[in-house]
Amino acid sequence: MEFDREISGNRESSWYHFRKGMGLNPRQTVGEELLSIYEKVMNGERLSREDGILLYKTPNLTGVGFLANIVRERLHGDKTYFVRNQHVNYTNICNKFCKFCSFYAKKGGPAPYQMTLDEVKHRLSWHRDVPMTEIHMVGGINPRLPYSYYLDLVRTVKEARPGVHVKAFTAVEIVEIARQGKVSVDQALADLIEAGLDSLPGGGIEILSERVHAELFGKKLNGEEWKMVARAAAKLGLKQYATMLYGHIETVEERVDHLIQLRELQDETGHFLTMTPLSFHPEATELSDLGGPTADDDLRNIALSRLMLDNFEHVKSFWIMNTIPVTQMSLWYGADDADGLVHEYEITYKAGEFGNKKQVLTYESMVRMIQEAGRIPVERDSLYREITAEALQSTVQPKLSPLPMAATTA
Repeated sequence: MEFDREISGNRESSWYHFRKGMGLNPRQTVGEELLSIYEKVMNGERLSREDGILLYKTPNLTGVGFLANIVRERLHGDKTYFVRNQHVNYTNICNKFCKFCSFYAKKGGPAPYQMTLDEVKHRLSWHRDVPMTEIHMVGGINPRLPYSYYLDLVRTVKEARPGVHVKAFTAVEIVEIARQGKVSVDQALADLIEAGLDSLPGGGIEILSERVHAELFGKKLNGEEWKMVARAAAKLGLKQYATMLYGHIETVEERVDHLIQLRELQDETGHFLTMTPLSFHPEATELSDLGGPTADDDLRNIALSRLMLDNFEHVKSFWIMNTIPVTQMSLWYGADDADGLVHEYEITYKAGEFGNKKQVLTYESMVRMIQEAGRIPVERDSLYREITAEALQSTVQPKLSPLPMAATTA
């Protein structure tokens, strides 16, 4: 095996120039322990469960990131995608009582709320000066909301922001919507699509483990029920995002099994757009005695997602959960997407700012964050179609200078 072979076909990549400039030897970076996985990665071979467990357990985080970056640059070069989006959480009333959740209304916690359609419209008007591409909309499982509410909710967003992409309702919400309408999941999805639903977010299963499901979120869907919703969405041509919540009570083996189950489902359906690993934040949950996420955890889970999910085109780093510095580093550990501007978020909060829903990056800050990491910012829509530089210039004031060519880290 030639260990000085070119990492990707993109000879202009930052990583290629870095290696040439520094004389980097892959054998020294990955070590003997990971050489067999390096060969698989270079040959485009699928990694096994045993490979995944080794990548989680090895202390050589740099080697894991090196391997993930090979795949990242093979697929995307230096491009890093982002979207102009706004999150709307229409209710925090929920009857699932998940032990890991700080979002739902409870005694000593957040006060209960349920947005009217006018309140949703008002929330959307807060950022009417931003040329928003995507509205990300999820909420608790509120048994008082009728079927018509969900359909009208989607229609309200489309009316308030014509042309916006509506990414809404986890699989758990879809099952509740179908129950309220006394219709099948297929019919509920078809009705939502007719109302304007464009894609489904990740979430709703957290991690595909029967043990963790029983212990932490037994009132929600189990793994097979979650997969049933995914298959129904795929059948109707609805794109979906995937996630994994890590850093609570799951084992390394359960993380790997989750990734393999996602990979097998993607082999079957081909409808997943992106994988987003999500770090667990224990503050104000029933698991508050657990330690918070670490940078090692965040970077390793992003890298493992990129290496194990060979049939997923994109891996996202969610800067709100893992911080801006870790997201910048993650762009060298497998992530090619930095999510978006977000604007409001209330599922987790910045350390020391619990309850502060205003969590936002400006367009200029997002571009700068990506450029500082040595990558090329590319604005996208929700289906990863690139939004041209000309379009960007016409929608942002003051006008930005053209984005530079790939920076190098040499």
